[in-house]
Amino acid sequence: MIPWVKIDTARIPGSDEELRLMRRGAEFSIKLGTNELMNSRLSGSEAALATLAAKKIETVKKPRVLIGGLGMGFTLRAALAVLDAGARVEVVELVPAVVAWARGPMAEIFGDSLNDPRTSIAETDVFETIRSHPRTFDAILLDVDNGPEGLTRKANDALYDSTGLKMAWTALRPHGVLAVWSSGPNPPFTKRLRQAGFDVNEVNVRATGRGGGARHVIWIAVKAS
Repeated sequence: MIPWVKIDTARIPGSDEELRLMRRGAEFSIKLGTNELMNSRLSGSEAALATLAAKKIETVKKPRVLIGGLGMGFTLRAALAVLDAGARVEVVELVPAVVAWARGPMAEIFGDSLNDPRTSIAETDVFETIRSHPRTFDAILLDVDNGPEGLTRKANDALYDSTGLKMAWTALRPHGVLAVWSSGPNPPFTKRLRQAGFDVNEVNVRATGRGGGARHVIWIAVKAS
């Protein structure tokens, strides 16, 4: 079997934790400690985050979409595949090295997505982007950390508490959608979404996008009128 090789490491801002980019042949993995955060062979649920959200805004002309977390670009590429030519897709990534990996060792995986004229990349905290852009986005897609219960950075919890969800509600245009990826279910989070003013649908998706792999959860929360 081909062994894993460490390509690079990156400190997570505001944390003592370190990400590791690993490679085994054509396969990539980003790990935190013993936890694998993402793998280039498992893209189904991250892609579904984009396609399920895009379905909710398919009648919007020139939609503006915010993606929190670049990762391996699965969500970005899926969004570009289904959104029209007038869309604007803004990706916010906290860890600068992740953007560097996308343009460097993982460039083949990303293809032309980073150079698509609809795409813009900002190296900052998505919390601040949401907070400072009221009534701006038609969709906000969050694939930050491990879901509503933070794993990589404690400060990420602020995105998913009641105040953070109200902030996201304010950042959305009428009937906008907040889509959230998680490694597993979280009933208290579903309740908080409803209390924040969203109509909520909780979808179970396989990690592979097909019949196998772990079950992940995507919340599709539409801003109630």
